[in-house]
Amino acid sequence: MYAVTTVDPRLFSSTPDLDLVERHRYGDAEAFEEVYSRFAALVYNLCLRMSGSPEEAEDLTQEIFLRIHRNLGRFNGKSSLKTWIYRITLNYCRSKLSVKKHRYPTAPLAEETEEGGVHLTDPSRGPEERTLAQDAARHVSLALRQVKPKFREAVVLRDIEGMSYDEIADILGVRIGTVRSRIARGRDRLRIILEKTALEKTAP
Repeated sequence: MYAVTTVDPRLFSSTPDLDLVERHRYGDAEAFEEVYSRFAALVYNLCLRMSGSPEEAEDLTQEIFLRIHRNLGRFNGKSSLKTWIYRITLNYCRSKLSVKKHRYPTAPLAEETEEGGVHLTDPSRGPEERTLAQDAARHVSLALRQVKPKFREAVVLRDIEGMSYDEIADILGVRIGTVRSRIARGRDRLRIILEKTALEKTAP
């Protein structure tokens, strides 16, 4: 008779993402803390772009990470963990924001630090440069709020989050041709809004 050896399935994790998921399944609290550290700024920034409200973005981020915590064990590695989290974030924002028509003030995006935390301003910039950057970000955020959600999502994922067309297609569940079309239409609409805003600011 041969002795039966129980092998920890974590040893067979083929990617760091799956390793994190296996650790989470086995009750390793640090695994989820690592997920939060890696993706908190990403989720908050996307929520802020979609809602336009810092306060609402914070609430959405907390709710989304509760969902991520509950469902992390179901992640199967067919996409990257980043793509999976983007998809959860967008779907949750859609469900919560679809009935809201009013607009909110905007705030600067959070930036990730080397330690994994976030801060709202870049300390390497001077006060005047930071003010100009924040003012420009505010104008873009306000303009984005006037772009239809399906076009806004595509523009944010491509031009702000820097994702590939393949990744965006996977997140949105559409073809690459549709992604390209939505990005083009979103950019056109955003350009028109920003040009109109610039003219209004310079008008006597």
